[in-house]
Amino acid sequence: MKTLGYYNGKYGELEDMSIPMNDRVCWFGDGVYDAGPARNGKIFAIDEHIDRFFNSAGLLDIVMPVTKPELKELLQEMVNKMDDPELFVYYQVTRGTGIRNHVYTEGAGNLWIMITPQVIGDCKEPIKLITLPDTRFLHCNIKTLNLIPSCVASEKAKKAGCQETVFYRPGNRVTECAHSNVSILKDGKFITAPTDNLILPGIARAHLIKACKKLGIPVSETPYTLDELFDADEIIVSSSSKLCLHACEIDGKPAGGKAPELMEKLRAAVIDEFESATAAE
Repeated sequence: MKTLGYYNGKYGELEDMSIPMNDRVCWFGDGVYDAGPARNGKIFAIDEHIDRFFNSAGLLDIVMPVTKPELKELLQEMVNKMDDPELFVYYQVTRGTGIRNHVYTEGAGNLWIMITPQVIGDCKEPIKLITLPDTRFLHCNIKTLNLIPSCVASEKAKKAGCQETVFYRPGNRVTECAHSNVSILKDGKFITAPTDNLILPGIARAHLIKACKKLGIPVSETPYTLDELFDADEIIVSSSSKLCLHACEIDGKPAGGKAPELMEKLRAAVIDEFESATAAE
């Protein structure tokens, strides 16, 4: 199959799938999600993603309709049905189905899965960024479906001829991007925002930290500012679909490019880990 969808036990091509109007996602965006790449039938970092998925659901008191092993088996079963060797595996759970009411719907949630072709790529091409105030709520550590501010920021980046938006809070603290984490290299050190309630604890971010430790690159999980972002030796944007990108421009000004050898070592290490973990047998 080229695409594959799933909703509470029903399978089909994405264009043929439908959901009940009273699924709470329609009224409130009431749910959480997770996603990651697959290659050669192997889902990358699947246990880490499922753990984060269940953690997000738990923080919002959403009752999961499956166990972790059941979800892992279901995702693998669906990946095995696909024609393309490189895929993006997306899954979400909404709070359930019922007449619109702000009070929670009781019972287990609704499970959605979407499998589509997508190539991770080598992440060698630099990207351009813009910055915007972070007007999102204070639970960014939960991977919810409420993504309107991120959608607005992504559209603004597109109109500016850029690929991502960097958010910052009062005091000019950099948090993350519209759909990525953002970290910097400065004086040989990898600096990334702490995993508090203002950023999503990214899986790719965690693998970057792991790669830094293997390469002997010092890591600092501390807040940093817009001034430090603009002054960084390199700016790294990471997500489950783009594991280790680097930026060459912010708000129309040149950025990064001061530690290309170190940047390349880190990029190569992360991509090599992904390719090794998902190599054909």
